[in-house]
Amino acid sequence: MVTKIRVGTRVVPTSHWQQLNEIVGLMMSVRPKSILDVGVGFGKFGVLAREYLELWDGRDRYNDWQIIVDGIEAFEGYKNPIYDHVYNTVFFGDALKVLPVINRSYDLILMIDVIEHFTKEDGLLLLNHCIKAAKHTIISTPLNPSPQKGAFNNQYETHKSVFTVDDLPKNKTVVKNAKSLISLIYQ
Repeated sequence: MVTKIRVGTRVVPTSHWQQLNEIVGLMMSVRPKSILDVGVGFGKFGVLAREYLELWDGRDRYNDWQIIVDGIEAFEGYKNPIYDHVYNTVFFGDALKVLPVINRSYDLILMIDVIEHFTKEDGLLLLNHCIKAAKHTIISTPLNPSPQKGAFNNQYETHKSVFTVDDLPKNKTVVKNAKSLISLIYQ
């Protein structure tokens, strides 16, 4: 379910808060030095990565970023000041087209509330691209996504599919959550 948040004159999407503990816990368990956030949206997971993977490590200097945090966002209308402060690079475009041409690998790819916006076939293809490009991938998708057409004047917000644990690769850890399927997939 998409919630509207106003940043300046822009309205940007966000996902439900009941999955934050699980996702941050998985990020902390991986301790990545490089992250790709697929579907940046508001930028919340970039902020959480910076806060919990960098500011909690005992460093005395704020903004002395040591981790690479990149992102992919299909809808340029979501760009806000968080993008420039938190992310090293944000690539704009459809993740299915952008991810295969990024010339680097990552320790962790985050795909939080993204895969349901693709057809089942394209979602599985995107997931395979993520698995090839990273040592670990965290995926979260609603257990029961509500019917949703484009929101925020963004066609990419349409819900197109439902994924279950059986759709994910065997090499994974699944975390219990009442609203979302959350999984850490590893190579």
